[in-house]
Amino acid sequence: MKQRILTAIFALIIFVPFVLYGNLPFTLFVYLLATIGLLELIQMRKREHYGAPAILAIIYVWTILWEYENDSIPLIGLDKTEVTVLFVVLLLTYIVFIKNKFNFDDAGFLLLSAIYIGMGFFSMIVARGDGPNYIFYVLLVIWATDTGAYFIGKAFGKNKLWPKISPNKTIEGALGGVILACAVGVSFQLAAPFPYTMGAMIGITILVSVFGQIGDLVESAFKRHYGVKDSGKLLPGHGGILDRLDSLLFVLPILYLIGFI
Repeated sequence: MKQRILTAIFALIIFVPFVLYGNLPFTLFVYLLATIGLLELIQMRKREHYGAPAILAIIYVWTILWEYENDSIPLIGLDKTEVTVLFVVLLLTYIVFIKNKFNFDDAGFLLLSAIYIGMGFFSMIVARGDGPNYIFYVLLVIWATDTGAYFIGKAFGKNKLWPKISPNKTIEGALGGVILACAVGVSFQLAAPFPYTMGAMIGITILVSVFGQIGDLVESAFKRHYGVKDSGKLLPGHGGILDRLDSLLFVLPILYLIGFI
């Protein structure tokens, strides 16, 4: 527990200044986090012959993170959809060159992993562009959800939420997480209001809380499928980047789609 607390404090000391300052340092920091996150997913799969495709996947993630003028990538003149097509073509071509040692399943895994990582961290850059409060709000709601789910679930949890993926989570805990998240969301709106009504913010907070829990279950499903405890070892006591940011990466694209960020 002491190690987890120290690691959390150290991570916040690093993360918060980047969020507050924003601009290029924050963007570069997000590029670094996204690269580490993608490599964690690749490492979980424990497959060989990912050298060249992994490099391609990293480059593809970087193109997703980059915000272009007129949606066109400099020098090559392609938009993100066209880059996706190019990435798929290169992955499928690699299957032929390496004689099926890298197969269709591997190509699909890399494509989905890159999109998952890319859309999550791209949304983080967009959110910071609207101001640091957007990221802090989402983080506080997610932490409140985790805290409420843990304590309410421990005290009153009887009905399992999804035992095959995360055996310790309960329906009661999930509801407790949403309730505490709403309390934090309302408090945040009173202290640093967004340009929305309180009713709208409660609805958005519930959305963040629910999809944050789904994001956590998605990461748990990954780890259970690949037989690993943590996504990585970068953060002692906490695991990897994806272990700490799984909910955030799932929530931010939802907020991007509904126009909150």
